[in-house]
Amino acid sequence: MNIHELSPAPNSAKKAKRVGRGIGSGLGKTSGRGQKGQNSRSGGGVRLGFEGGQMPLIRRLPRRGFNNANFKKQYSIINVSDLEKLDDGSVVDAKLLLDKNIISKVEDYGVKVLGNGELTKKLTVKAAKFTKSAQEKIEKAGGSIEVL
Repeated sequence: MNIHELSPAPNSAKKAKRVGRGIGSGLGKTSGRGQKGQNSRSGGGVRLGFEGGQMPLIRRLPRRGFNNANFKKQYSIINVSDLEKLDDGSVVDAKLLLDKNIISKVEDYGVKVLGNGELTKKLTVKAAKFTKSAQEKIEKAGGSIEVL
């Protein structure tokens, strides 16, 4: 097969609508826009969310609560059960977790270890934060923690 022999699958490529090409085309004269009105004019139409002068839905709904998105501290979250996948006696830090695909990226404030799951391996875990249950489980398994 050569590049000039390639073509799209039958009926998969839709032809473009050719407007304003004479009365016989079915889309001549007004080009499918009708006679008069806002949408028949060039540049016509309404902006996104406009409801014809009615109070738009986005303005009718109440704004409630507090959104701290600008100052929220984002951590990469892992559980104690994720640490079970690592080798016994290893030093666990963000770089190792990235290499082993346990986390996809390191967030601005680092890694936080949660206490979900069980741990049987002796590990030295370096992270920004630990929950109390995670700290207890790591130390109970004979490992140690290091807060960065």
